Amino acid sequence: MEPLHLQTDVLVVGSGAAGLMAARAAADEGARVILTDKSLISRGGATILAQMTVAVALGEAEEDNTQIHFEDTMKGSRGLADPNIVRAVVKRGPEVILEAEGYGVKWARTPDGKRSQAFAPGHSKARCVYVDILNTGGATAAGLKKAIWKDENIQRLKNVMITKVVVENGRAVGAIGFEMEAYRPISIAASSVILATGGLTEVYARNSASANMTGDGFVLAAEAGAEVRDMEMVQFFPIAHLFPPLVGIDPIMWDPFRYKLGGRLLNGKMEEFMDKYNGEVAGKYTAARDQTTLAIFREVEAGRGTPHGGAYLDFTMVPEDKLKEAFGPVIEILRNQGVDLTKDMVEVAPMAHFMLGGVRVDEAMRTRVPGLLASGELIYGMHGANRLSGNAITEALVTGRIAGETAAREKSKRNDAAVRQAFDREMERLTQFWHPVSVDRDTASLQTFKRKLQQIMWKGAGPLRTESGLKEALTDLRALRGELADISLKKQDKFALSLFEKLEAANMLKVSEAIVLGALERKETRGAHVRLDYDDTLTQPSSYSYELNEAGEWVVSEVQLPVGV
Repeated sequence: MEPLHLQTDVLVVGSGAAGLMAARAAADEGARVILTDKSLISRGGATILAQMTVAVALGEAEEDNTQIHFEDTMKGSRGLADPNIVRAVVKRGPEVILEAEGYGVKWARTPDGKRSQAFAPGHSKARCVYVDILNTGGATAAGLKKAIWKDENIQRLKNVMITKVVVENGRAVGAIGFEMEAYRPISIAASSVILATGGLTEVYARNSASANMTGDGFVLAAEAGAEVRDMEMVQFFPIAHLFPPLVGIDPIMWDPFRYKLGGRLLNGKMEEFMDKYNGEVAGKYTAARDQTTLAIFREVEAGRGTPHGGAYLDFTMVPEDKLKEAFGPVIEILRNQGVDLTKDMVEVAPMAHFMLGGVRVDEAMRTRVPGLLASGELIYGMHGANRLSGNAITEALVTGRIAGETAAREKSKRNDAAVRQAFDREMERLTQFWHPVSVDRDTASLQTFKRKLQQIMWKGAGPLRTESGLKEALTDLRALRGELADISLKKQDKFALSLFEKLEAANMLKVSEAIVLGALERKETRGAHVRLDYDDTLTQPSSYSYELNEAGEWVVSEVQLPVGV
């Protein structure tokens, strides 16, 4: 199929909450926008799967303000958040929540008409809005999709994988990729490029996010010359479903019910244990996610885990009518699969959930590469070493809006010629990558390759880390480089799924190496990063800066941060 060469003012890559809001904001400023996604618009990524809450200082449940939200977030970050990014996000949080409501996102209301705001661990106020029942992410995505769908200034391209951000004379001037369904090469010249591609949790065997969270944006940004920070900081959600096997439920859905109903966490000896680690009172959950994750694994490590290596979650003390009221239709989904919460406990254990580090940006969401911006889970700065519940969608909506506004207001003259010149080189690279040698059938299974990588990462760079485990993981990952390079895939003219999957595998491998390298450098336990061989948290906090050198290798350097910001 003939290549497609497009031009626009603002190119947005990724269509979760951050990308959709960036497109909306840029169009509001009068810019022409192209919005691309390697899945369906608004249907890929993490937003659509988010079930729970959005933290924002509306002050409708109790007296609250953005300064208190700022202080809670900084405290929860374990000393690693960027105060400038946190201030930028919490300051505009109330504004974007009301904006989303204008697009049809129906935040739950109290009987007197105020927006319901729930308490979540790490927050000192009840500030988390939500959409009943467990539909916050889906409703947010649907509302934002509706907000952009009929705007003639926003062109949407689904099933398009962006493989390169084009940089000319130090400035991002567009991007190159291909349409997967028909394998049509695409170039897009743009005044500004916004990356909103989400996280990287697919590199872990146990993860809660969409399967397309393969770290693409971190690689695109770094290859374009942007700096990334704290790639070793991956958040593990503490009470994700472990056993029995269930179909049709989100593995992290248990958390809000635990808060609402007082579900108990028990070890394998049927003992409550959180009080030993965080002084929690039964039925009142105040421990942040990093603390609960560590507590569960400490119990397992001490031989007090459940049969499948986790903890029990127990609702059997809750009256049946209360269970039905809280769980709604979910109660029948569980019962149809043999789980009766009035009698049965389930096993839960941590799983990879959210990327805490990422692309370094300023308060306007600019990277250090002029013309290249980033937003959402892709960025560094909001969460540090631990994300508070509810802060993810707030971050996505606010940073998406800021990025869109900045990109539209600071657009410069396009360099269409530079993008076209880069196009031929990138297509040649992709062809060589796809078919290193000519074959009649694929030489290996990419799914098998991915599973191998995921097991390496879970074992060596998962929730509990040691120097020996990390070094073994790094050795194994570097061996996978050669395996991936040798995989040659059958030539296809009409459907490029195999190229798409190999590129995802390459990005997963690249970001996995970054995680392991940073985890080796960070010789302490801090928040989500637990080193069993370095239990203490250093008094002087450090951030770790990652750059790609000319050989495509990560260079990691330490950056000391102020104490007690």
